[in-house]
Amino acid sequence: MSDDALIRHYDGGQDLVARALELLREAGKDVDRLSVDDLAGLDEFHVRGREATLSLARRLALPDGARVLDVGSGIGGPARRLASLAAVEVTGVDLTAAYVRLANELSRRTGLAARVRFETADALALPFPDRSFDVVWTQHVQMNIADKDRFFAELFRVLVPGGRLALYDILQGPGGDVIYPTPWASENSMSHLATPVAFRAAMERAGFVVEQWSDMTETARNWAAKRYGAPAPAGVATVARLLGARNAAGAANIPRNLAEDRIALVEAIARRPAAP
Repeated sequence: MSDDALIRHYDGGQDLVARALELLREAGKDVDRLSVDDLAGLDEFHVRGREATLSLARRLALPDGARVLDVGSGIGGPARRLASLAAVEVTGVDLTAAYVRLANELSRRTGLAARVRFETADALALPFPDRSFDVVWTQHVQMNIADKDRFFAELFRVLVPGGRLALYDILQGPGGDVIYPTPWASENSMSHLATPVAFRAAMERAGFVVEQWSDMTETARNWAAKRYGAPAPAGVATVARLLGARNAAGAANIPRNLAEDRIALVEAIARRPAAP
């Protein structure tokens, strides 16, 4: 699957900045003076939304002054939330240029542009020197990446010795093949899920020491059953309304994939060992 095909899957060919601002105005927000909380339903694409970001942030306990890299940053919701929780600088990278444009625009409109910035980049070839960041953060990104060893080696490379990796990701469950479409793939060739055992082994081959590993599948299953079983409130800016019918079709399969154990979700914290 080419990068171009993957980008087309995610951006849908629409002007996401215009669409997001339209939805926020409809929701009664002042788009020139937005807060991070104004964006809560719109800017986090992963299963469990902002709840998942806050859960992972609690595990991480970010110190003030940390340099954070968000790999696969989407339109920037987690990065902006992290910057609201601690005095940190966050750089986000995403393969989808339309997401990056919207992420930077929303950071500007929330007054966070000085501490939260985004650029278009490939997770397998990060445009940063070795040992550039104290923390690497990633949520729901590697499902489209076949080469897990290269992915984790690149995350390891840009971390300082003693730096930490925080991740929340979708893995292959024991219940059989995933039912497509999903939000990350319209069909099987776009998706590269690893089992939890294989995924953790790839982290460790890269040199990471896993410090926390929590199966969040049941929590995600309960969330999805409630979230997708209720109608979206009218006039609220949401991910589904931003990304449209294609995303909605994929999201509709998440509850079934979770209920039938076709996917699993994991939160983990790992560390690059300190230099001798």
